[in-house]
Amino acid sequence: MLIRLCLVCLSFIIVLQKTSVIAETPATKTPSFSVSDWPWWRGPTGDGHAVGQQTPPLNWTSNENLLWKQPIPGRGHAAPTVVGDAIYLPTADRERDVQTVICLDRASGKPSWETTVHRGGLMKKNEKASQASSTIACDGERLFVNFLNNGAVFTSAISLDGEVLWQRKISDYVLHQGYGSSPTIYKHLVIVAADNKGGGAIVALDRRSGEEVWRQARPKKPNYSSPVVLNVSGREQLIMIGCDLVSGFDPLTGEKLWEFPGATTECVITTVTDGDLIYTSGGYPRNHLAAVRGDGSGEVVWETGDRIYVPSLLIQDDYLYAVFDAGVAACWRADTGEQQWKARLGGNYTASPVLVGDRIYATSEDGETIIFSATPERFEKLAENKLADDAFATPVIVADRIYARMGVREGDQRQEYLFCIGE
Repeated sequence: MLIRLCLVCLSFIIVLQKTSVIAETPATKTPSFSVSDWPWWRGPTGDGHAVGQQTPPLNWTSNENLLWKQPIPGRGHAAPTVVGDAIYLPTADRERDVQTVICLDRASGKPSWETTVHRGGLMKKNEKASQASSTIACDGERLFVNFLNNGAVFTSAISLDGEVLWQRKISDYVLHQGYGSSPTIYKHLVIVAADNKGGGAIVALDRRSGEEVWRQARPKKPNYSSPVVLNVSGREQLIMIGCDLVSGFDPLTGEKLWEFPGATTECVITTVTDGDLIYTSGGYPRNHLAAVRGDGSGEVVWETGDRIYVPSLLIQDDYLYAVFDAGVAACWRADTGEQQWKARLGGNYTASPVLVGDRIYATSEDGETIIFSATPERFEKLAENKLADDAFATPVIVADRIYARMGVREGDQRQEYLFCIGE
């Protein structure tokens, strides 16, 4: 009996050791990337910060610091995803009636491949929206992209050479304005959201197989935010804002940790944190910017009536920066909400600002990029550049280069380009 008990204990120890080894494999870890990569929406840190010591240009024109430009078929508002030697973009081409993923060579911009993800079934309501507004997430081996198609949201996994590996329906979708929520990657999962008036869901899928791991039902309300994993109040939490709620989930299991009113119904931004507070903003039915405690207490620490609906926020050194949809930039103390300054940029903004060191790059819907200092002391404009006629996609700034997806009027037609700007 004693020998049998010892054998059982030994077997249990071996199983634990094997489980521990499995838990440490790359397939179960959140992938890490070089500072020269921009693998998903809002960059490696998920907060719009360009990492590393970068010196992208302050000034550019069609004749200065433009390294290449590549025409993109169709239209999309998704930001580029830059990994290794490749750039990945989703696009929707109404002439061909397809939603595709395109791979470009990073050095030259020349196309490497294009894969059709959906043929037919394109849906659009708001004229400003595109049918390819979800930024691709890359885990180093696969690409993950969300498309609204034929009355539902689908997540697809694509290999780095363009093969569709799996595709899963996330939720039926009642179209209100459009769809633009981007996937996020956490350990062995890809996590996606499909909030809509019919009642959507947040769903975690296994990155390799596409198997559903967990699902959280959502209210029957329109909303457009992307889920994001943040370290808040001492633990990693999946944060989702909108549908009149601020919600925190365990990203591994989907357990709802807390949820309380603190957002408006329709939000577009992806939230940021200072480690203690979560910042939420929206534009319908009410304008608001709020800081809520991320510990589940439900405390709204401060709130303003500012309308920051689509462009996401930036936070650095205890200060919050924003570009309003209506072309105003502002800075607040992150802990108290005390406004430090507010200045008019002009134009309207859909793209989110990007922080590079102590500079903020903000691109308007007119294709004009204004660069200003990230300082609480005063608004200081450093440069102003215009290369195209419109821009709705957030630019990517990585390895001293700017990758900007913008539209140019050519005769009576709009042609979309990806521009590579650098010295």
